[in-house]
Amino acid sequence: MSQIKQENNNINLCIPLPLCVINNQGKVIDANEHIGDVFIYDAIVDADIFTLTGIKATDLYTAAEEDTHPLLKRNEKVFRLIAYLMGDEPDSNLGIIFNDVTGMEELKDRYNSEKPCVAKIQVDNYDQLIDSSGPAPKLGLSSQIDQTIRKWAAKMSASAARIKGSNYVVWFEQQYLEKLIAAKFDLLDEVRALETGADFPASLSIGIGVGGRTLTQTEEYADAALDLALGRGGDQAVVKRNIKIEYYGGKLQTVEKSNKGKSRIVGHALKQLIDQSKKIFIMGHRYPDMDSFGASLGIMRLCCLSDKEPFIVIDEFNESLQAIYKQAKESDNYKFITSEKAVTMAEPEDLLIVVDTHRPSLVQCRQLLDICERIVVIDHHRKVEEFIENPVLAYMESYASSTSELVAEILQYMTSKKVLLRLEAEALLAGMTVDTNGFAVKTGVRTFEAAAWLRRQGADPTEVKRFFQEDFYNIKLKAMAISSADIYDNGVAITTCQQVMPDAQLLCAQLADLLLTVKGVKASFVVGRNDEMKTVISARSLGAVNVQVIMEKFGGGGHLTTAAAQVETSIDETVSKIMEIMEVNK
Repeated sequence: MSQIKQENNNINLCIPLPLCVINNQGKVIDANEHIGDVFIYDAIVDADIFTLTGIKATDLYTAAEEDTHPLLKRNEKVFRLIAYLMGDEPDSNLGIIFNDVTGMEELKDRYNSEKPCVAKIQVDNYDQLIDSSGPAPKLGLSSQIDQTIRKWAAKMSASAARIKGSNYVVWFEQQYLEKLIAAKFDLLDEVRALETGADFPASLSIGIGVGGRTLTQTEEYADAALDLALGRGGDQAVVKRNIKIEYYGGKLQTVEKSNKGKSRIVGHALKQLIDQSKKIFIMGHRYPDMDSFGASLGIMRLCCLSDKEPFIVIDEFNESLQAIYKQAKESDNYKFITSEKAVTMAEPEDLLIVVDTHRPSLVQCRQLLDICERIVVIDHHRKVEEFIENPVLAYMESYASSTSELVAEILQYMTSKKVLLRLEAEALLAGMTVDTNGFAVKTGVRTFEAAAWLRRQGADPTEVKRFFQEDFYNIKLKAMAISSADIYDNGVAITTCQQVMPDAQLLCAQLADLLLTVKGVKASFVVGRNDEMKTVISARSLGAVNVQVIMEKFGGGGHLTTAAAQVETSIDETVSKIMEIMEVNK
């Protein structure tokens, strides 16, 4: 038997390709004369195959069984390893052929590097930017932006075409993409540094499509990426590789649009949909906050103007809503139903209005999205890749302070009369108050105009303040968390709330806001634990740090200055990851 095996080995060793034989321990027991093309060593017999190749013997046996072929780079060459059993037993010796595929791999690399990519570029708020620059600098600014984009394209030997005044299409080879990523899309910084006559800087939204099966599909990827960049507030680049999406930039707050025409158009379109509907359901996100609840009451009032009686879908809610929800429930002016009840009532022709979120995974009742064929989305969060598909109407403006602000604006255009009940006006004002941290962040002219209109509608700021009263226990918890906070040299503050609480997300959000009031703090992160034993994170910044991008690494999202996430890892593990991302050490 041993003689037969030896004869088989000899036959195999005659193959005019580099070949070696290993035993089930991974030791090389024989090799032919061509093996020198792979290894520079004089002799490899008795050597360990893992030492020679970096590939475990067990992996090579698996490759033989599954007919897979790992690659090996040696002596500036690339070899495809073809492993095969030299006997009938699973632990028989293994023959390994080293097939030189250097030319093929070089051709493959060249093919991949020369694949076309497309970048769709749009100048953010172009009309406002040009109008604010005054008559003299108008042409100069437009020309500067154009030259900056074309110089950027020229570095990649790219083809750049201007479409209208604010849109560009750039075709370039894939080999330049990693360089763009390594440079963190410095085109964004270059355009932002241009002198403008406006009170805000110029910025770009860039959508890049990569790896489509056809040029048309690659361009579709770029369009989808640009939509995401714009929906997230602009001043950023989004790269879409099939289903994989990457975000870069996003250093500026979204510029407030001075023209309110869109609110008027959306309002009239929404009223038409309401008029055409037999049943209407309104829902926000799970565990609704003050903004979600206020927006729901505002939309409900809009429905009432059309003599419709909508249903507000709400299950569990945060402790912060207890006072206002109880007041609304006792008034008998609103029809609150559970998700379970809504599913039994809903029909395909019914209208579903989703407020304060555009993510299917976060809505109060996911099943309603599948039942109702007509869906309206009203939201102020920056757009993410997970969004409700094919809504009949979508009003998503990341510049807005809150969804309550957007709803208040819509209501203004429906009638000049006093239309809101006092509780509704106060709920909308409370929603704006929470999301702006007392009108301190994400507040523009339109925010205060909406607040003033709500005040005229009967909102009492004193009553609104009562909605935010806390019990003494929560105040003590906050004091403990603040006292244990760590503040690092780069202006990052991190603390934890170890107590398990149903309203952990709310408490963490309030703590993150408090930490921002500390002198020298630029960004704050608070980590806690809710009653579902999930770790929650709240992140805040003053604008120098984009906390939305950071929270997206944890599967969350939000805005540039306000974001949150929920994870399965422990509090300590989560804090360690935040510290790693923010490059801080204990």
